[in-house]
Amino acid sequence: MQGNSIGTVSIVGLGYVGLPLALAFAEKGIRVIGIDKNPDKVKMLEGGRSYIEDITNKEIRDALDCFYPTTDVSLISDTDNVIICVPTPLSKTREPDISYIISAANDVAGHLRRGMLVVLESTTYPGTTEEVLKSIFEETGLRVGEDFCLAFSPERIDPGNKSFNVKNTPKVVGGVTRRCTERAVELYSRIVDRVVPVSSPATAEAVKLLENTFRAVNIALVNEVAQLCHRMGIDVWEVINAAATKPFGFMPFYPGPGIGGHCIPVDPLYLSWKAKLFNFRTRFIELADEINSKMPEYVVYRLFETLNEVGKSIKGARILILGVAYKKDIGDIRESPVLEIIKLILEKGGEVIYNDPYVPEFDFLGKRWSSLEITDEVLEASDCVLVHTDHSVYKWDYIAKKARLVLDTRNAVNGAGLGNVYKL
Repeated sequence: MQGNSIGTVSIVGLGYVGLPLALAFAEKGIRVIGIDKNPDKVKMLEGGRSYIEDITNKEIRDALDCFYPTTDVSLISDTDNVIICVPTPLSKTREPDISYIISAANDVAGHLRRGMLVVLESTTYPGTTEEVLKSIFEETGLRVGEDFCLAFSPERIDPGNKSFNVKNTPKVVGGVTRRCTERAVELYSRIVDRVVPVSSPATAEAVKLLENTFRAVNIALVNEVAQLCHRMGIDVWEVINAAATKPFGFMPFYPGPGIGGHCIPVDPLYLSWKAKLFNFRTRFIELADEINSKMPEYVVYRLFETLNEVGKSIKGARILILGVAYKKDIGDIRESPVLEIIKLILEKGGEVIYNDPYVPEFDFLGKRWSSLEITDEVLEASDCVLVHTDHSVYKWDYIAKKARLVLDTRNAVNGAGLGNVYKL
């Protein structure tokens, strides 16, 4: 089919996942209702302003002919397709928190009508679409596969990735019935180069969890190897780079201060939690979580060692942290390991300042933290510079030459010949 025959799309949740998706449909001339409960976000979008680094103001302005941001959930009733893109964090007990999904599903159920397609994109445990959403929607008296269609399609947005976007990243979809899958394939085929149908929503839900569990487990492996290599006096970065020359059977992963963001630290635990319901223990996942969660402690231990090299105690030391975002070239601090690192440094009597061009301010431990400009004076007055996030804008040679000490957790600093640069 061509043109607008799929009808109007409404997207619930305009964050890192929902907003790029909305713009992709609008670019194809498809009318999109973007729904978010945050009025500040909606106001920015209405004014043609973006709050996501990967999306420019121009892209927002260009989309406004077809893209209508709003806080009014009742407009769902005017659309033919609904895509739910809300957060799925962990609870304080590190169990799945699908309250945002349930809230969004109830909003959709209040405006569900015959012929509508509903797709969940929020990462969740296998069974959520059929066990939770289907039940909520069928309480309206409508039946899935007969009166409306329901599917799951895992989001694969990678913030900061310049190579892969909505269009060229294959889209997995799994519908409750064959017709549901067909409808979802038809919808996403308008904006994605390749759509990959699978047999069920549970399969599609498991796909996303496997993808991110694969990453979490391999990151944990190299984090553990990094600690071993340090004890053995071996450069783990040299080891990984040399191993990566093997053209088969090896994929490079790199150590760091811990894992962060809305996926890698969270998604494997959704799978682990679901496994317990089947009396199955996911030992790899639990071990990987333990290793990755302990990396901030290891970073602070290495900071203690680095300061000790010059006879300095961590107590009373001034630590300049470069980058607080969980990954380079974005401004997202969700689940960022830097938060635990800051807390541990403060508990040991250290002073913390930071610079991050993508995060000018943030609230933590009851105070507002503000990014300091990197100057000669700031670098020279810091007892140690801790590289947490390797943003592309940083001038590493300059930093290495001006800083007293550098502890580099990302292998970003060119410290060749400089005795003041220490690696993780």
